[in-house]
Amino acid sequence: MDNSGWAALQNGSDIRGVATEGIAGESVNLSPSIVEKLAVAFVVWLNEKKDLTPDRMTIAIGRDSRISGPELMGAFIKGILSTGANGVSCDISSTPAMYMSTIFENTHYDGAVMLTASHLPYNRNGIKFFTSEGGLGKKDISRILELASLGVKMHAAKPGQKTQFDLISAYSQFLVNTIRSSINHPIHYETPLEDFHIVVDAGNGSGGFFVEKVLSPLGADTEGSQFLEPDGMFPNHIPNPENDAAMESIEKAVLHNNADLGIIFDTDVDRSAAVDHTGTGINRNRLIALISTIILEEHPGSTIVTDSITSDGLTEFIEKELGGKHHRFQRGYKNVINEAIRLNYKGEECWLAIETSGHAALKENYFLDDGAFLITKLLVKAALLRQNGETLLSLTEKLKMPMESKEIRLKIKVADFKAYGNKIISDLTEYVKGVEGWNIVPNNYEGIRVSCDKNSGNGWFLLRLSLHDPVIPLNIESNQFGGVQTIIDQLTVFLKSYTELV
Repeated sequence: MDNSGWAALQNGSDIRGVATEGIAGESVNLSPSIVEKLAVAFVVWLNEKKDLTPDRMTIAIGRDSRISGPELMGAFIKGILSTGANGVSCDISSTPAMYMSTIFENTHYDGAVMLTASHLPYNRNGIKFFTSEGGLGKKDISRILELASLGVKMHAAKPGQKTQFDLISAYSQFLVNTIRSSINHPIHYETPLEDFHIVVDAGNGSGGFFVEKVLSPLGADTEGSQFLEPDGMFPNHIPNPENDAAMESIEKAVLHNNADLGIIFDTDVDRSAAVDHTGTGINRNRLIALISTIILEEHPGSTIVTDSITSDGLTEFIEKELGGKHHRFQRGYKNVINEAIRLNYKGEECWLAIETSGHAALKENYFLDDGAFLITKLLVKAALLRQNGETLLSLTEKLKMPMESKEIRLKIKVADFKAYGNKIISDLTEYVKGVEGWNIVPNNYEGIRVSCDKNSGNGWFLLRLSLHDPVIPLNIESNQFGGVQTIIDQLTVFLKSYTELV
């Protein structure tokens, strides 16, 4: 594979590629031999960063339920052992658990990787890398790919040792202990959820453990939980809290089983969402509002960092109802997390970074985007509210939701799509100045966000360039019926001259 082929595997701060045949037009570029070279490159990178020789390294490897997972895990371990470093197989795990393996007192591994491609189709796979300092960044991934492309090797006097570790059980116990101590039930300390009926939908990803290893020890009734068995073909629905079909599935399960709460995870459990007893989905803006309520009770007046497509109603809720500060930043969970860390570093208190996709990272939990830890926060609050006859959804009653919302993804057909997309955004900036009732929103960190008055759409829109793909996403919200179409009609006048958009 040439340099461009290696570079194509980078997806921001992850590696992603096609790992198995099965979808027409998609050739395998993340094969076992490629993964083995990436494993060696990770060891070399760790040696550069930590000045640690391979014979003194221990690296943990986990995977989600994808059909290519076992073979790629074997290849990654083979690559590690060839350098003289030790490899720990954690089998099916979660992305947050893999990070925690680098800081748990009884593991404290030098590095960890998770083989996952989140909610992407069954033929895809990828790699996320961790050290105790957190997930690797874009520059780190670029360096690892560069090393792999050069075919670097580390000659070992003897191969490293392979061991097994039940990481998911250790991680689950951490969650159980967190919930018990936070609720601190005066009578049922060990089983503080024993009067809760909670339904879990794991979407056949890695999150099924949450029922047996977290909820059951806490006393919860989990009857009606579904799709807990790992199945990399994802036969029931995409494991994605943003997906409408997935949310509809867990909403129906809650109502059918008369449950108090529903929980849904993505494939590798770094994202999650919930469903109230009424069957109302708690994801996207409503999920952000809910966890913001909890965080701002604990840390009044602090800043909540979100991605760029959150609603005006959410800003009003965070700032006027909760007394916090809403800092809307760029799309990309690492961007949101890094911005929260930056704000804290400069002295602005921030305890939550969260994307509408369900990636939520809390300062108290190492700013790790951990879907299961987010759920633990919700479970603790739900248990405390229950004592007063309240539910989670009651906390967000004053959140104003738009009447209409829509996302349109416009494809760019030219090779230099970033230059073309940025020109469109620049031209739109000038165009907006001539549209009555439209105003550019200040302090915007991505693309162009425009507010529209009651006569010109009664809402807002955001046009931005995708982080990695030749796509310009357009997000629109309106507070009146027909408002989205009013905004689209005006934008169509502007966009019709850009012939390379589809």
